[in-house]
Amino acid sequence: MDISVVVPLLNEEESLPELEAWIRKVMETNDFDYEIIMVDDGSKDNSWEVIEKLVAENPTVRGIKFRRNYGKSAALNTAFEVAKGEVVITMDADLQDNPEEIPELYKMIKEEGFDMVSGWKKKRYDPVLSKNIPSKFYNWTARRMTGIQLHDFNCGLKAYRNAVVKSIEIYGDMHRYIPVLAKWAGFKKIGEKVVQHQERKYGETKFGLERFIRGPLDLISVTFISKFGKRPMHFFGMIGSFVFLIGFLSAAFIGLNKLIHLSKGLPTILVTNNPYFYISLTCMIIGTVLFTTGFLAELISRNVPDRNDYLIEKRIGQRR
Repeated sequence: MDISVVVPLLNEEESLPELEAWIRKVMETNDFDYEIIMVDDGSKDNSWEVIEKLVAENPTVRGIKFRRNYGKSAALNTAFEVAKGEVVITMDADLQDNPEEIPELYKMIKEEGFDMVSGWKKKRYDPVLSKNIPSKFYNWTARRMTGIQLHDFNCGLKAYRNAVVKSIEIYGDMHRYIPVLAKWAGFKKIGEKVVQHQERKYGETKFGLERFIRGPLDLISVTFISKFGKRPMHFFGMIGSFVFLIGFLSAAFIGLNKLIHLSKGLPTILVTNNPYFYISLTCMIIGTVLFTTGFLAELISRNVPDRNDYLIEKRIGQRR
């Protein structure tokens, strides 16, 4: 199979028929062997009924329904597990991503050798203050922290080699930083393509003000995980040992200084009356806690349970 098109969605009943027809037209025009995987992330409207109808009319459409809303990362991760196409294309269901971009994205993966290609909505039709400016800031920060030179990390329109989506795990809100996870998994040829951004035709955005908090936190998380996820002891243990050593040496100096004064018969204060003694003691305690944290994190990382055990209510349109 050439292409799997993954469409995570939440309350998008109006746009789904138009999106499916548009994707089908592009695929048939270019003679692609394809499948469309629509993941209903706990919609409250009639999105699932629409998907059932589309599956009945078009055997290339597959549907997955969650019992409740788990988030975009869960939807993508579940679809990636079942995607069969050599190239996996992700796009949003709100018609803001243009299916006409698919052939060029496919070409960049298959002919130009990219492991992943991220769309760049260079010209956006989103509100400037609430979306454009925060988006530019987050993307600039992400470039600086990850070293991946992409202009639009959170663009929903992306293309992946199948091996990429089978090698990464997406959870929480990590869908914003899939390029970082791909790079961490060893797929370093990551490209970018300017894509057309269209105004939302139906409904309203599903992301509120909380994304301004989640974005930076997720970036810190994915940066930490990419560097120390498999070896947390290297982070906590190193810092803990350093802090403990400072505290220990300081306490030793205070004690040695006390002994020298006593041996010479010089007046001196009690160690417990010295404020630096308590600072030293605090450093030793903090260092021990950090070291222990690293040790426990190392044990947990080797026995971590599956973080993507989602309750899938229905699957339809399975292809043989």
